[in-house]
Amino acid sequence: MAAATSAFAADRVKISTGVLEGTGPQSDGVREFKGIPYADPPVGNLRWAPPAPAKNWSGVRNASQFGPRCMQLALFGDMGFRSNGMSEDCLYLNVWTPAKSPRERLPVLVYFFGGGFMAGDGSEPRYDGESMAAKGIVSLTVNYRLGVFGFMAHPELTKDSPHHASGDWALLDQRAALEWVKRNIAAFGGDPNRITIAGESAGSIAVSAQMASPLSRNLIAGAIGESGSILGALSAAPLAEAEEQGVKFQKLAGADSLAALRAMSAQQILDLLSKPGGPRFSPDIDGYFFPESPYKIFESGQQAHVPLLAGWNSEESNARSILGREAPTLENYKKAVQRLYGPHADAILKEYAAATDDDVLQAATDLASDRFIAFSTWKWIDLCAQTGGKPVYRYYYSHPRPKMNPEMGNATAGLAGGVIRDGRGGAPPPPARGAVHSSEIEYAMGNLSTNKVYAWTPDDYKISTLMEQYFADFVKTGNPNGPNLPEWPPVNAGGPAKFLHIDVETRAETEQHRGRDLLMDKLAEQK
Repeated sequence: MAAATSAFAADRVKISTGVLEGTGPQSDGVREFKGIPYADPPVGNLRWAPPAPAKNWSGVRNASQFGPRCMQLALFGDMGFRSNGMSEDCLYLNVWTPAKSPRERLPVLVYFFGGGFMAGDGSEPRYDGESMAAKGIVSLTVNYRLGVFGFMAHPELTKDSPHHASGDWALLDQRAALEWVKRNIAAFGGDPNRITIAGESAGSIAVSAQMASPLSRNLIAGAIGESGSILGALSAAPLAEAEEQGVKFQKLAGADSLAALRAMSAQQILDLLSKPGGPRFSPDIDGYFFPESPYKIFESGQQAHVPLLAGWNSEESNARSILGREAPTLENYKKAVQRLYGPHADAILKEYAAATDDDVLQAATDLASDRFIAFSTWKWIDLCAQTGGKPVYRYYYSHPRPKMNPEMGNATAGLAGGVIRDGRGGAPPPPARGAVHSSEIEYAMGNLSTNKVYAWTPDDYKISTLMEQYFADFVKTGNPNGPNLPEWPPVNAGGPAKFLHIDVETRAETEQHRGRDLLMDKLAEQK
């Protein structure tokens, strides 16, 4: 063990596939190991196949640079990457560790990035693991395949599979990364039996998916979900439906076989996705990763029985997605709801009530947020509280981002924390009424200082300090509560839930609008 400790002190770590040399320690004692392959490059015949184990290397592998990000279109103009370009060879992960010895057995946090399963990367500064690592946690970010590369199902793929399954390659990537962590994290001073998975938006949906799958649920000790779950947001489609999308894409590509599709370059494949009317790709009930519907898995309590911390933001979507370009008046709101809900409009207008024109913006914002992603998060929380057998902690985050720094000029704020210039973001959104989708990430991960777009205030740092501590305590113990923090009560199953309202004055509250979620649940069942 003395030799291992000595190598660790020299910023070298020996894992199952070879020796890594990382960077550090930083001033806070955190060492960084970036661009670590956790699977073989998914190229050639491994395109649209489960991830294969990474190959061994000889000598010392440099781990000071993020690996390439996975193939993706530039859908979000404000995403900031530190990755080494873009490539189909992209199955890499990054580790930040405060451990001084591999003997420390620290808790582990594995974070999955967001971006609609179509964009994003583990190198984005908002997910950086250094601040969380400085709190005594071995932190990781993970790349996984996206879009057509990550989710295309096809009858030929299903026929060739020993599991008679296809699609869900991205979710299998994540599972392979968790197996890598289980196998190797002790070398970085982490505890393989205390792995908490976390993510935001598509990353949160991924967390709920990993909880549901029998392939992953025994690999994790806890789960954190920020805005989204597989239970209503990017839901898993039946395999046959997903296969139809794959066949549609093959025709779009003009390929006469799966082999012909695999022979195309990654850039050619990506370029096809930019054509109008092309298919969209999402998880599917493949019979392997998901042996049955995720809804049935959670309803019957077959998911991972681990503590869950999850919640959503106050403005996940804005009123414009309900009202369109119409003025926020009672009449226009009523017409919009009738158009969207038909015979169920009166029930929606009762739950998302507006008594005056002044009430319309908030009511429409609440409805838009639930429709987009908040309801799916509620459903996940509600079912886990009923069937999971472990504590569930729910939050509601409502603090708006501050004003942008003056040097940003006339740029438009984007959802990924950056700015959009040259009109690439379309018409600028209306002023935020609360916390927009994804705005909590830098607060929760302790990364406000890495984002130079916003003029952060003492209140922002106060909220970040508190939120990051809750998350860190949860990773360490399965309970977010700790000294000098407002008490966060767990959800009480089957009735109005207690939750933590996170803002400048953070406080525990009891939900007042359970009827909204029950109505959304009823309408979802009727689809």
